[in-house]
This record gives sequence, C-alpha cells and structure tokens, in this order.
Amino acid sequence: QVQAMESGGGLVQAGGSLRLSCAASGSIFSISDMSWYRQAPGKQRELVASITRAGITNYTDSVKGRFTISRDNAKNTLYLQMDSLKPEDTGVYYCNYDARRWGEIATYTYWGQGTQVTVSS
Repeated sequence: QVQAMESGGGLVQAGGSLRLSCAASGSIFSISDMSWYRQAPGKQRELVASITRAGITNYTDSVKGRFTISRDNAKNTLYLQMDSLKPEDTGVYYCNYDARRWGEIATYTYWGQGTQVTVSS
C-alpha cells in the first residue's frame, strides 16, 4: 500500500510563512513528478506547484516568487515553503505524486489527505 502524509499546515497572519511536508510511504519503487494542489472554499482544486524528479519546477502565477517547492528523493518527501502568505492562499493543500510500486510496471497517481492552511488578514 502506498500512502502520502502531509503536515505543516496551520493558522498564520498575512505576511507570515509556513512549510508543508508530504512523506510518501509504502512499497514505492520510484516517484516521478510531485505536486502541490490547493482547494479554497467553494472553488475547484488548483495546481500550485510541481517538481520533476530532476528538480525542474513549475508554479502557478499567483505564487511565483513567494512559494518554493522542493523534494528529497532519498526520503520520498515533498516540501512547499510558503512565504509572504496572503489571505487568498487559504485553503486545503494536497500533495500529489506519480509512483511505481515494486514489481509493477504501471504508474499510479496518489493523493494525500490534505492539510489546512489559513491566512488571516
């Protein structure tokens, strides 16, 4: 079984910082792309940032220059450093990754359970 456990969410004032982590566990052979999504109340889930295994990153325009995505391939862990937070960054943040399991060829997409980030004005 493959799982993803997020941590690091919470309540912070505008202008503050948070660091999210997502630890993937289970019978993982390899992980390719990893991403952070978020879903604000009443809105669709949106892609915030993504990173390839080689470290190539991509950000949605609204977080460029404020958020930094990174990963530790040895630990199968994904991070999101969030600085200069704004009230509009409020939402549930989900990690997402594509992985192959030991003994299998197919790649599957896995989601974490989500962690709440609330930014007060």
